[in-house]
Amino acid sequence: MTETVLVTGGAGYIGSHTVRRLVRAGYPVIVLDNLAKGHRWAVPADVPLVVGDITDTAHVAKTMQQFQVSSVIHFAALSLVGESMTDPRAYYVNNTAGTLHLLDAMRIAGVERIVFSSSAAVYGEPASIPIEEDSPLAPTSVYGRTKAVIEGILQDYGAAYGLHSVSLRYFNAAGADPEGGIGEDHDPETHLIPLVLQAASGRKSSISVFGTDYATADGTCIRDYIHVNDLADAHVLALGSLEHQIQTIYNLGNGTGFSVQQIIETAEHVVGHAIPVTLAGRRPGDPAILVASNKRACTELGWKPQLADLETIIRTAWKWEQHRPLQ
Repeated sequence: MTETVLVTGGAGYIGSHTVRRLVRAGYPVIVLDNLAKGHRWAVPADVPLVVGDITDTAHVAKTMQQFQVSSVIHFAALSLVGESMTDPRAYYVNNTAGTLHLLDAMRIAGVERIVFSSSAAVYGEPASIPIEEDSPLAPTSVYGRTKAVIEGILQDYGAAYGLHSVSLRYFNAAGADPEGGIGEDHDPETHLIPLVLQAASGRKSSISVFGTDYATADGTCIRDYIHVNDLADAHVLALGSLEHQIQTIYNLGNGTGFSVQQIIETAEHVVGHAIPVTLAGRRPGDPAILVASNKRACTELGWKPQLADLETIIRTAWKWEQHRPLQ
């Protein structure tokens, strides 16, 4: 296989797991990352890491030409929902304008295929569950709006320039590579499972539960959690499908939801002791249930989550929490 894949944001959480899966599948890979959020240690030693920003069109185009890149998997973005509301300019500059610069570089280098890391945030608060790909887009955050705008740009570039793209809307990435060495390491950390495990390990005093009066079985919110390696596998499959489609969108999720209470109870089982919990009120804009339909990805890409069991997801995350590299 001679096709070289450029992975933007490949030193980040989902990007680094995808790089590993690409290497395993036999793809030559190069990582482009500005290391603002990513980590050098997350990139395999035998994978070239180019330190740079997607907004630097000339540098990115030169990199594509130098390494004879034929496809891009695009992760590089700011991704904190709360921060996007207080600093929208940074999100439009980095996410939306940054993607336009990346697409300019692709056109200069003659690269016509891209897999885009989108988000379930494009749906906002859905009218029905499970969420289908044709559900209305009504993002409630600037972060979600940037992802929706980029999807529209990719569609327009497909119509005007023949760009082949797949946009992957995923839900809550979780877990870590069972083989070790990489995992979730955000600063600040905002995701539930690592926060629960930080409370379990003593790095946090407790885990906050926001709302216990939702219309769910145990009163806490339900979300769709998907193992990061399953997400990575979907990106590899999407890459292989690019020749046959101009613009396609897939949801990536387990298709099954887990409540906050279930997460905590399963984590307690995995770690073998109680985890301190602080009860708090609901957060504005938190829907009771967000669960994806993954039927289209399963049918058209031949994708099937392999690490869908909640205990497996948390067990791999706990292994990472215990053995993360010293920073």
